[in-house]
Amino acid sequence: MSERPPVLAIRDARKAFGTRAALQGVTFDLHPGEFLALLGPNGAGKTTLIRALCGRTRLDAGDILVLGARAGDLAARARLGFVPQELALYSDLTARENLMIFGRLQGVAGTQLQERVEQALEWIGLADRATAFVRTFSGGMKRRLNVACAVLHRPQVLLLDEPTVGVDPQSRARIFEMIAELRADGTSILLTTHQLEDAEVHSDRILILDHGRIIAGGTLSELIASTIGPSYRAVVRLVHRPSTVVTGFQETADARTWAAAVTDPATEVPQLLARLTAAGCGVDDLHIQRPSLHDVFLHLTGRVLRE
Repeated sequence: MSERPPVLAIRDARKAFGTRAALQGVTFDLHPGEFLALLGPNGAGKTTLIRALCGRTRLDAGDILVLGARAGDLAARARLGFVPQELALYSDLTARENLMIFGRLQGVAGTQLQERVEQALEWIGLADRATAFVRTFSGGMKRRLNVACAVLHRPQVLLLDEPTVGVDPQSRARIFEMIAELRADGTSILLTTHQLEDAEVHSDRILILDHGRIIAGGTLSELIASTIGPSYRAVVRLVHRPSTVVTGFQETADARTWAAAVTDPATEVPQLLARLTAAGCGVDDLHIQRPSLHDVFLHLTGRVLRE
């Protein structure tokens, strides 16, 4: 994607907890200016990997470099911002006080710190609540403040671990607007999320992690082509439940709803409808479903619940 060196370089990262292997040879790059989504079921190794990227978990083997500095070193931490899934805020302090504390921890001081704190309050829409205690904030307000606290030192790489958990649609949209603004300023983004739609809409590239390994990676179109192929689903809702399924269709959980895989909807759908008509099946509704990241994810990781 870029001829410049990667801002994150992960090479053969391995980590085990007792007999459980959390990371098994994970290797990938995050390129300058890229928005990369990291997906995986529960227990896939995402949390361990994020902690290793931040220098909070020591690998058993392998290497992680942040703009050439080893993960966990001061030089790496100065270039990295991290927004954790669990809110990292002081609830009994004000929004401004939280920003001041995190700014100082990141090495920002003096007039520069004061200016950045005021800019951040405007940016997240909390200038009028600057002196309010964080415990009085809504979930969306806390999430926006959480992001702002992570970027006061202007990191070149931002790690986002489920940044929109528990927020309303308006706050979710605003958080992704904020991320887009950071990216426009040159920040490279690594997002972990269970919201597949967010990855599908916002990311340049997607990695899928399962059982501690990267099992697939690429753009959405590349993932679709390499897994389920460029097929569509023609889904019909029938007026009545027929006694037998017409050739080419599969019954869904709803006996009156059938689906058929098609590669050329314009040609194949009329043929399918003709078969239904010949079989005496009245059609109440028809729609075409495009392949999605959801389809790819379930194809690769299965449907068994991970809890």
